[in-house]
Amino acid sequence: MPSPLNYSYFEKNDSDVLLVVIHGLFGTMDNLSVVRRHFVDSMNVLTIDLLDHGESKHIDNFSLDACVDALLPLIQQYKKSKVAIVGHSLGGKVAMRFALRYPDELDSLIVADIAPVTYKPRHDDIFKGLNSVDLGAVSKRSDADAAMKPLIPEAGVRQFLLKSLYQNEQKNWQWRFNLAGLEANYQEIIGWQTIDAVFDKPTLFIKAGNSDYIDMNMQGTIADYFPNARAHIIEGVGHWLHSEKPDAFNRIIEKQLARP
Repeated sequence: MPSPLNYSYFEKNDSDVLLVVIHGLFGTMDNLSVVRRHFVDSMNVLTIDLLDHGESKHIDNFSLDACVDALLPLIQQYKKSKVAIVGHSLGGKVAMRFALRYPDELDSLIVADIAPVTYKPRHDDIFKGLNSVDLGAVSKRSDADAAMKPLIPEAGVRQFLLKSLYQNEQKNWQWRFNLAGLEANYQEIIGWQTIDAVFDKPTLFIKAGNSDYIDMNMQGTIADYFPNARAHIIEGVGHWLHSEKPDAFNRIIEKQLARP
């Protein structure tokens, strides 16, 4: 049975490590290409599009656990003697959920700028901006950019979103992510369903210094789920820390993977 996930697997025959890389909300596997390119010559790398993102399957009820269920067969298919997951933002939530549900499938967990908690809504303007784009009236990407600008003034955010705008075989413009489905299930994205489980293997939380996605009040919850967790702060970066300081981000991952 084919996987519902679009993915790429890069094999390194002389490596016994599998690194799984998971992107965040509205993204695709290409968003963490800086990680893939850095590690592909030294270990096996599996990158995925999350459900409702990129070229993966669109579903009716997006959830973290649905993403975990879709990911499990791929990890089992390509499993090596050591398996590590690095996930950013929403991808970090999926990674944490995977570790807690299937701890025997994983040896190391790296979570970038997210915690196992429920967040307040923070994407209202992004959803409004995306919905303001009349795809039928778009003739080029700049049309969509102009439509989103009043609601999404940050050019970098708009450019990030526009990476998922494409023309289908009929030359109609479409979003690769399931906009309606993600908006309908937004509470699942920002939420965290309590789970009676612990992942006590090496875990690293990488916090962006200028981001509020992880704060002191979350430390207790992180420790409850991940008692062997460490933290590293990359100063001077926002939530897209892997894009702003890719060399530092990759060095931190390298050090974590080298730990026994």
